[in-house]
Amino acid sequence: MLIKQLLVLTAAMLVLVACNQAQKSQSAQKASEEMKDGAAGIELPAGLNLEKIVKSEEEWKSALSENQFYVLRKAGTERAFTGEYWNNKEEGVYTCGGCQLPLFASNTKFKSGTGWPSFWEPIKTELVTEISDNSYGMRRVEVVCARCDGHLGHVFPDGPEPTGLRYCINSLSLDFVPQKEYQAKLDQ
Repeated sequence: MLIKQLLVLTAAMLVLVACNQAQKSQSAQKASEEMKDGAAGIELPAGLNLEKIVKSEEEWKSALSENQFYVLRKAGTERAFTGEYWNNKEEGVYTCGGCQLPLFASNTKFKSGTGWPSFWEPIKTELVTEISDNSYGMRRVEVVCARCDGHLGHVFPDGPEPTGLRYCINSLSLDFVPQKEYQAKLDQ
């Protein structure tokens, strides 16, 4: 009888331990997914299409200004403190200047002192692609739009919490949609 009670008690303890481990695993997975999705809290349009946009060089030249083409399609860089958005303090969403994909939220923008718009994370990690960049004798990480492959800028590991990252982005790579206008588009 005592052996039977010990076996039942042992089995019950194993079930409790297994349930506790499953809960911890689910909590860790949820936290990981939330960090991956970003903390910007920006709603994305329903049915957002991330299918690659492929255009010829001539099509991009006719769709973009000369300066936008230089930055977005030729991986150029605008001069510091000259861009339209480096000092923008309005609430809203920064979209890709090439395809209007929502990329960064104003609530993740911070003053980095570099002269370019800086963000500590994109709206969702899937919206940007990071590429190793060893040009000019430096090791950097280039950031491009996940939908049109337009050059946005670079990401550096010297940003503020909670990510410690600084997405240093060219204004010419971006368009800005004020929050009320962005919300109105979502509500349509």
